[in-house]
Amino acid sequence: MNRRNASILVIDDDTDILTAVKLLLKPEVKEVVTEKNPENLLSHLNRHSFDLILLDMNFNSSINTGNEGFYWLKRIKSSACGADVIMITAYGDIDLAVRSLKEGAADFIVKPWHNEKLLESVFETLKARGKGSVASPVQQTPVIGSELLGESESMKDIFSKIQKIAPTDANILILGENGTGKDLIAKAIHQNSFRSTKPFIKVDVGALSESLFESELFGHKKGSFTGSTEDRVGRFESANGGTLFLDEIGNINLQQQSKLLTVLQNRQITKIGSNVPVDIDIRLICATNLPITDLANESKFRKDLIYRINTVEIMVPPLRKRGDDVIHLARYFVNIYAEKYRKPDLEIDDKALEKLKHYPFPGNVRELQYTIERAVIMSEGKSLMPSDLIFSPIETATSDMQGEENLNLDSVQKNTILLVIEKHHGNITRAAKELGLTRAALYRRLGKYGI
Repeated sequence: MNRRNASILVIDDDTDILTAVKLLLKPEVKEVVTEKNPENLLSHLNRHSFDLILLDMNFNSSINTGNEGFYWLKRIKSSACGADVIMITAYGDIDLAVRSLKEGAADFIVKPWHNEKLLESVFETLKARGKGSVASPVQQTPVIGSELLGESESMKDIFSKIQKIAPTDANILILGENGTGKDLIAKAIHQNSFRSTKPFIKVDVGALSESLFESELFGHKKGSFTGSTEDRVGRFESANGGTLFLDEIGNINLQQQSKLLTVLQNRQITKIGSNVPVDIDIRLICATNLPITDLANESKFRKDLIYRINTVEIMVPPLRKRGDDVIHLARYFVNIYAEKYRKPDLEIDDKALEKLKHYPFPGNVRELQYTIERAVIMSEGKSLMPSDLIFSPIETATSDMQGEENLNLDSVQKNTILLVIEKHHGNITRAAKELGLTRAALYRRLGKYGI
């Protein structure tokens, strides 16, 4: 490939090294991004497409085995990013060099290097990329995007399914609780499909009234009903050639289901006020928070419609069942909001991460995102501490009230404290005053209830 169009990511814990490499490469390539912390590697790959990654092999000065580098090399090669990797180490061990090449590295550089040698390695690697076969649209676009990042087995299974089904026109049904990222999965399928340059149209069909359902989806002609002062193009027609995403499909009534089924069977829509059918070419993706067993109830949902929309089913797990994914997501959101609110050096403390791991997140990824954003806004130090993480009283109260065993004094006190802290936007002094407590007494209760 033409090196002038190349994007390169450099990962090394030595700031001087990062500065030197950036100054060396910047005049030669399109873009150079540097990163000190390898933990942020996946976040970079999710947000950006890189052609080449320069990766240090040791991020702990007292350990020089290269194992950290091999670990991150494996993570890069197992991802969908498609970037080549050049390994960097200060120790000229021929065994490490051979092993890194066997495990997928394109080349190996020893520190300190001659600039000419580094440039030669970079240019040759980029040149070799240009001799490969042209990537398909699925290969060119990373499957994982933003909040969809995850390392749990359940999420890896979802990413694998996306890669397999995206190039097809199969209808997809996405199931999962609210806030799990069903809409992000729908977008990822579209972006990795051969329809990616065509429209992606989302409709929350569960929020459409019966009177608006047909007009919104199929369109209408001017004068077809009171208030229709002009022709309207429906969402099906707007999505022609691309993808139509019908969210909350489980909430539409049987009459609406019948009309939708007719359109999907005939691949034609007829606008209100017209007798002329219009051919449509769409890829259909649907989503609902209802279990498939609830849908498969003829009194609520037509089975023939389920079969029509459910060629392939994707079940999205709740965040509480995704293990350490909550840690990866938390760090990702901290980086996003620290940059947005101009707190670039902000990090999250390990104890705060532990607090996140032990919270069930009834609101899933969406709740985590809002929790982190609120914490970043209210933070005053360089690290987010456990006390900065105030969980949503709406979600917490709902979760706590689901069983009679939680209807006790501790639950009532915990929910009251959460509500008052939320009311005062995390200001402990004001919250303590309203609760009739000293700051010290309130902090003791925060510790007691794990808030």
